[in-house]
Parts: sequence; structure tokens; C-alpha cells
Amino acid sequence: MRKKLVVGNWKMHGNRSANAALLAGLKEAGPWNADVAVCVPFPYIAETALALTGQAIAFGAQDCSAQEQGAFTGEVSSAMLADLGCRYVIVGHSERRAYHHESDQLVADKAKAALAHGVTPIVCVGETLAEREAGQTELVVKRQLAAVIHTLTHCIGEIVLAYEPVWAIGTGLTASPEQAQAVHAVLRKQLQAATQKADAMRILYGGSVKPDNAAQLFACADIDGGLIGGAALKAADFSVICRAAS
Repeated sequence: MRKKLVVGNWKMHGNRSANAALLAGLKEAGPWNADVAVCVPFPYIAETALALTGQAIAFGAQDCSAQEQGAFTGEVSSAMLADLGCRYVIVGHSERRAYHHESDQLVADKAKAALAHGVTPIVCVGETLAEREAGQTELVVKRQLAAVIHTLTHCIGEIVLAYEPVWAIGTGLTASPEQAQAVHAVLRKQLQAATQKADAMRILYGGSVKPDNAAQLFACADIDGGLIGGAALKAADFSVICRAAS
């Protein structure tokens, strides 16, 4: 039985006082019978680490460099994240793929860099509305995952995978449980062909998960939790989603 994982992605939101209030609210609401983490903007990682000392809530970052170190102004390495105690890092989020033109291979290289330093990459895959309407959903997500499988080889079993239909992120639209489960099943099958650990791997759903739809989504056989955007910024909402995963 895979233990559910709920990860809050704060994106480019927050300030010191708002973050402190949010984390205090989460600490008061927990613990939950699920693994819980927050992925925060780089400037707030150290403060988040301090606030969560002794707590069951893990923390991580929203991106990392594929490079180890060097003259890469503005980049943050996985070694730095590990030094701060990050357990997770999101790689390949659709916003990174779209706005920063990150390729499937770059995403795979970032995942490899994270694993090299003991940070678990949450690898995101997902299709746009145009790709879904063209019947290309399975083709797109399998291509994105294939690059990671090829690059990580036997280490693929160490990642967390997240399916995030691009058309359902920040739009208020949500894939139905049946639509989400169908894609998760495709991804699980692809992983099963690559590693014996596939059945133990967690595949998260990300795409307008809210308190009122979380339980229905998490009840699906291959949905092992959520990558939560907007609802992760409100302690009450995020707590309800964490309870749904419990």
C-alpha cells in the first residue's frame, strides 16, 4: 500500500510574515496520516527549514540546476538544496517547460542532479489543451517520462512522478477522476516496463486540486496524492486536502 504524498507548490508567492502564518497554521492542523511537504521559493528555504524543525512536514524547492557548480549566475544547485536540508525539488513543472523552454532532456538532467545529492525530484509531465484535444495526451506524457527513464536508468524508481494536465493548472478546470486515473495508469505501466519498483512509486496528480475534489481524486487506484498550487497557500484548504489523503 503506497502512502499518499501531498506537496504544496507555493510558486512565486509569499513573504516572511505570510509564510510564517501559513506554516504555523499547517503545524497546528497536523499531523496527518500522509506524507506532507511544501516547496517554497529559494529565498525562504532556510526560514522554512527553521520553522519546520521537529515537524513531520518536509520541505523542498521548486527547481534546481542541472549543473554541479560554476559560472551559472542565478542558478541554484542540488548540492545547495541538500545543504539546506531539502527533501524534494520540483523539476519539469509545466510553467518551467513553457516559460523557460525547458526540454525533456534538461528536465531529466535536473532529476539526475537532484538524486546525486539525495534530493528526491518530483518530475512533472502533462499535456496542453491542444494536445489533449488532438488525442495526443498519452504520446506526450510517455515521451516526457521516457527521457527521464533513459537518463536515470536503474535509478528511475527513486523519483516521485506528477501528472499535471497543463489545461487544468490555475484555470479552475480539473481532470475528472476517470481522466486523471487513465493517464496515471498509462504512466504506471510505462514505469513497470522500466523498473521493478514501479508499484511502490508514487504518482501525484496536479491540476486544480481543491478541498472539495481531493478525496475523489485520491481514491483512484494509481493516484498517490497531489501536487497542490493555489490551495497550498491557505492553511485551512491545504489541511483539508492532506486529511483527504489520510
